[in-house]
Amino acid sequence: MQHLTLLLIACLMTLLGCGGGSGNNTNTTNISTTPATDISSDHASEESKDPTTASVVNNQWQLIWQDEFNDNNIDLNKWSFEVNCFGGGNDEQQCYTDREDNAFIEQGILKIVALKENFTGPAAHDDDTNYNAMNTRTLPYTSARLRSKNKGDWTYGRFEISAKLPQGQGTWPAIWMLPTDWAYGGWAGSGEIDIMEAVNLKTQSDEAGASSGDEESRVHGTLHYGRAWPENVYSGKGFNLPDGVNPADGFHEYAVEWQAGEIRWYVDDIHFATQRDTGWYSQYMNDEGLLINGEGGAPFDQKFHLLLNFAVGGNWSASVNEKGINDSVFPQSLEIDYVRVYECSVSPLTGAGCATIGDDAILVEGKQAPAL
Repeated sequence: MQHLTLLLIACLMTLLGCGGGSGNNTNTTNISTTPATDISSDHASEESKDPTTASVVNNQWQLIWQDEFNDNNIDLNKWSFEVNCFGGGNDEQQCYTDREDNAFIEQGILKIVALKENFTGPAAHDDDTNYNAMNTRTLPYTSARLRSKNKGDWTYGRFEISAKLPQGQGTWPAIWMLPTDWAYGGWAGSGEIDIMEAVNLKTQSDEAGASSGDEESRVHGTLHYGRAWPENVYSGKGFNLPDGVNPADGFHEYAVEWQAGEIRWYVDDIHFATQRDTGWYSQYMNDEGLLINGEGGAPFDQKFHLLLNFAVGGNWSASVNEKGINDSVFPQSLEIDYVRVYECSVSPLTGAGCATIGDDAILVEGKQAPAL
């Protein structure tokens, strides 16, 4: 009954528009949130040397879905806009809009722009059962969050996104994936795959061993899993590009390869991290109200969809580096050149047999399921 009580509390928090971590909800058993907070505190050794050598991508990957952003308008057959001033469950300071001011295509580039302006919009997340356009909230920034939900949903594959990231204190771009059907209950029991997150690029780095004047340049790849909030956990790895390159200065390709039981992270084909089902788990309530263990590779064995968004502030970016939000850096843009999704032709049902492997990639230890 203790776990059932926690789930009911979590459901109530959803209705109130609260939460933590990242995601959105499809019914009252899911917590509406956004990407992970305080992510650097639980990552595989940030002091370990990052790999620098790109690997040759396996040619057995077959392209099955893409957006090159070559049209004049955002393709609404592939993307939907979220519209809310929910704040992501992380005290973020942006309203997400569907205005052209915040998301548009220019010369083959999708631009998601965060602006410093007061804006009033729905206070709840779009998928909340209490979403009501008349129940509003005002926040001091605007931005956009696009998702492929029910327009591009996949189990396993290679996902490539070429992006140039924003810079400055309070910036928080994310390229990530959420479950479409929430088979294992509310966030994060049904999982979350963060392909790339970064905060406060080009501010004073707070990485271990950083000196005065060193710029923040890390990107992060992360998994969220475990039980429904607040008993969720996460694990992942930060990565610095070779030769001191800052990801705010140009386009780089961020990718994951996802197969049954294993997920791998890449920047410009440099394989920097791997996580396996020996280091993740899902525990959720069954139809009888009993907390049980998900089998096999749960929760990362279901359909997921892509999200592209640019948050401002929040419990992660505003609490690290130079702290808070530097209003003077805005407007800032997250720029996307392309999104490409591949299927492993060797074994489409498992995604196995097409792995791109780097010798120096870090195997992230992850978390073990608590005893039931």
